[in-house]
Amino acid sequence: MSIAIAVRQVVKSYGAGATAVHALRGVDLEVHAGDVLLMMGPSGSGKTTLLSIMGGILRATSGSVRIAGTEIVGLAEKALPEIRLRHIGFVFQGFNLFPALTAVENVAVALDLRGVRGRAATGRAHDALAAVGLADRAHHRPADLSGGQKQRVAIARALVGEPAILLADEPTAALDHQSGALVLDLLRCVATEQGRAVVLVTHDPRTVPYADRIVHIEDGALRAHEALDGDKVRVA
Repeated sequence: MSIAIAVRQVVKSYGAGATAVHALRGVDLEVHAGDVLLMMGPSGSGKTTLLSIMGGILRATSGSVRIAGTEIVGLAEKALPEIRLRHIGFVFQGFNLFPALTAVENVAVALDLRGVRGRAATGRAHDALAAVGLADRAHHRPADLSGGQKQRVAIARALVGEPAILLADEPTAALDHQSGALVLDLLRCVATEQGRAVVLVTHDPRTVPYADRIVHIEDGALRAHEALDGDKVRVA
């Protein structure tokens, strides 16, 4: 199975000397195409920092980060947006939808960034909403959508550019049981049927049955790595 993201000995520090804060301490991790990987751990453990580095949003202090085979540590800042646009879709706990835009317009924004506009963008945005079960909500604004529907719009927006990697930060934290299950079913499908790599930062135990692998992070270090083997979890 191909490696979508490879992290090697990644360190992230803020400040220097005795007062330096070490958010990540030499993390090694691979994410494979077709896998759902959970990153779990207490608040402040470094999960979101690692996710942001894996997505090229934050810079690692040292180490190696390869996205779809391209080393991004040391790349010029102006080169990173192109890497993100080509390879990565992001989903956030807070949805990050534009309140004045309809669902289809929110999805089309991601295509506009890629230079796709007009009828082509609208058509692809409608298709993306249909794929997440929201064809009938295309012209509704966020205020008229439930939390689960907003998150599915956010997933459609993340996927409309056909990225190989989907990074999600607490995508079910604000959702009730039914809405959370719909979102998790969708993310599992994205990995299994579309072959995308899906990485979730989460505290939500409901996510565990949907995962292929679980990594536990504490104090900026990888403390445990579990692979799900059928209905059993084995330490990898």
